[in-house]
Amino acid sequence: MSETKIVIGCCLETQNPILVYESAANGSLGDRLYVSGHDGEQQREPMTWQSKLKIVREIAHAIAYLHTAFSRPIIHRNIQPENIFLDQNDVAKLTEFSLSISIPEGETQAVVDYLGGTAELTEKVDVYSFGSFLLELYPEGGGGAGAEQQVQAVLQLAHICREQELLTAQKSFDLAQLENDDYACLVDYVKMKAAKNEIVDPALLAEEGGPGMEQQLQAVLHLALICTEGDPEERPTMLDVKKELIRIEKSIT
Repeated sequence: MSETKIVIGCCLETQNPILVYESAANGSLGDRLYVSGHDGEQQREPMTWQSKLKIVREIAHAIAYLHTAFSRPIIHRNIQPENIFLDQNDVAKLTEFSLSISIPEGETQAVVDYLGGTAELTEKVDVYSFGSFLLELYPEGGGGAGAEQQVQAVLQLAHICREQELLTAQKSFDLAQLENDDYACLVDYVKMKAAKNEIVDPALLAEEGGPGMEQQLQAVLHLALICTEGDPEERPTMLDVKKELIRIEKSIT
């Protein structure tokens, strides 16, 4: 999903409905964020901050649409760079709905089976996940190469945990659990670095935009930390997140 109509068609004749999208010519956002250029692969140019900001605004729009456009709001539950694809114009497409659930009409939460019991989920699960996703835009910073390696190590652990969860348990899982595992590591690490003002790389600022860009970086970081509040009631709605990202994007454009 994005701010454009991208669904080509659908098939309802299979056990699981199938959506047909246009080709994602530029691959996944995960591939773009974590390009290593090894094993003979051609290394792509690093994404600019403005490109990242446009993409997260498009994804925020898609998630807000899922939460508000239907009588049964949809919780995506699997927001991560690997599930965001880019077309030839780098327009972002939110994919991978295998874990998504809908909230029953007239209710404010969905109840799902989880680890032998049940869990009550609201749209704020996606808000936390989106906030964690925003933090993954900051691997360039963190106060130098050593800190960058720490961030990359935490992100790698997060990816491994997610992959193992999906491979070993063919059942639904919720991102509330990730708040206590891999994403918590990333969130705590970034909060620590933010307290020391070590998130934004001065070299990145000098290269791309100076003070105006620094304000954007700090504003997005602040938004990410609000989205990852431990108390779901303290997190904003995705509509509010989308509006704030539009405001941030326009601040120096």
